[in-house]
Amino acid sequence: MGMLGHLAGYAGLTGIPFGNIVGPFLVYILKRDESAFIEDQAREALNFQITMTLAGIVSAILVLVAIGIPMLLIVGIWWVVGTAIGATKANAGEWYRYPGAIRFVK
Repeated sequence: MGMLGHLAGYAGLTGIPFGNIVGPFLVYILKRDESAFIEDQAREALNFQITMTLAGIVSAILVLVAIGIPMLLIVGIWWVVGTAIGATKANAGEWYRYPGAIRFVK
């Protein structure tokens, strides 16, 4: 079940504005009382998705000075790969921490 919080981040691929944040947030709110593991992993996924959204916004702004284009590519790849890694680790029962994620929700 901890994997669900991570995979919910892919809701952003559906075209729902900020779906990548809404998905893990809903898992965090609705499932956090089921176990400490689910709460922790949903919180980690939520923090990662917020961090990636902010990094994407900054990268999009920096497109005006050319450095944003490679940054957007790197952020996009890390978003997809990082989410998959988090889901895989949670599915295996590991308490996963995303490297570089800012802890907005504690």
